[in-house]
Amino acid sequence: MQKINKNAVLALLSLTSLVFLLFQLYYYKFYLSQKNGAVFSKVRGSQSGQDSTRWHVVRKFLGLLSSHNIPVYLIDPLILGLVDKDFEQIRSSPDSPSPECRYFCAPRDFTTFALLDKTWKHEVGLFRTAEKMGFQWLKIINKDPRLDGMDDLSGIEIPLHYIFKLASHAIHLVVFYERSGNYLWHGPLRLKQHMDRKFVPFRKLHFGRYPGAYEKPELLLVSIDDLKVQIPKNPSSFLEEMSHSRFLECRYREARAFFQLYPDDASLDAVEFRKKAKSLLHLAALTLNNLGVKFWLSSGTCLGWYRQCNVIPHSKDVDLGVFIRDYKADIIPAFQKAGLPLKHKFGKVEDSLELSFQGEDDVKLDIFFFYEEDDHIWNGGTQAKSGKKFKYLFPKFTLCWTEFVELKVHVPCETLQYVEANYGPDWKVPVKTWDWKSSPSNVQYNGVWPVDEWDDVIQIY
Repeated sequence: MQKINKNAVLALLSLTSLVFLLFQLYYYKFYLSQKNGAVFSKVRGSQSGQDSTRWHVVRKFLGLLSSHNIPVYLIDPLILGLVDKDFEQIRSSPDSPSPECRYFCAPRDFTTFALLDKTWKHEVGLFRTAEKMGFQWLKIINKDPRLDGMDDLSGIEIPLHYIFKLASHAIHLVVFYERSGNYLWHGPLRLKQHMDRKFVPFRKLHFGRYPGAYEKPELLLVSIDDLKVQIPKNPSSFLEEMSHSRFLECRYREARAFFQLYPDDASLDAVEFRKKAKSLLHLAALTLNNLGVKFWLSSGTCLGWYRQCNVIPHSKDVDLGVFIRDYKADIIPAFQKAGLPLKHKFGKVEDSLELSFQGEDDVKLDIFFFYEEDDHIWNGGTQAKSGKKFKYLFPKFTLCWTEFVELKVHVPCETLQYVEANYGPDWKVPVKTWDWKSSPSNVQYNGVWPVDEWDDVIQIY
């Protein structure tokens, strides 16, 4: 038997391996790439391997959801910001191939999508398929605030967020729920004690630091980097909404404690007033929203929401705040057209403006206009018989969403400071006798209107 030449064998094996490797590369390039979508490796503006990984993870995730008939839409602020700059081109050419990966290859740790809860109920099968595809996943749950109320504090938990991780990139799937005020809500991302806090860099997530409230979006199917995906029809509006989306829940636990000390007024008069106040608030919200005027619950209406999750029955009015910069001359005619005649107009746009409209029976709507200074915010008051002016000072505040009497409305995010400024440290104690000129903790005398201006600044109807 002839002696085998070891060098020849090694050369043959090396050649065979090389041929096999070339075949794999050919197969991937001319078959898999066509089957699974574009590969951005040799195009203009070629991306690095890390950038390409992001695109491949997104493509794989979308394929996973498509195989389970789960509709999602893109809410990633970084990508939507890039898309918004080229929106007309993307919208007008929905099927045009992308010459380069410009959006999903952008540097980031996450890509964020939204899921409407009512469109999906079968998560077990999805997780199994995800694991087979190489994804690791994490599910974050917390209690369902929609089930909370004065009679029950629910402990039922619902899924709020999902994280799917593959290679060096992660997908953040935010679950949105419909609330009774006809809007969408997502919950906070709070990890349980047993969860891996190093699973992903959670602090970099764009959603979950606090709950958020959004209008129901109109969606548009587009092609981004050769991937079909749904996005908000108006990306810039969604991004603006996102920046002011923070949501505060009504404090039912504290409200129950309040009513244990001070039993609720269940008289027929109280029930009727709350019914009328709710109707008036809904009409006011509709009118101001149609005008594009941002407003918030103020004074006694804000106190009622914060202290007892309801309208204070002895308040006899509905109080709203509006920044003077948002004032529009159309406000008065719009309310009159809605069936709410002007009861009085005090002050002027430049100083201490206040409007009051007459609602059903003796229930009135008061709109106070707020003026911003360097270190505080204030609204004014006018005594009609004397022309005396008063000023109510508040610490600066921002606005958050809440749900009140089945309505999505704004309240000051810094609610406690706002309430304490107006009602003092004893705001938890009900007070039925209230003098607007002296009772508020933040009231200041602010001079007298000149007599020659009274016809303009003191108008009673």
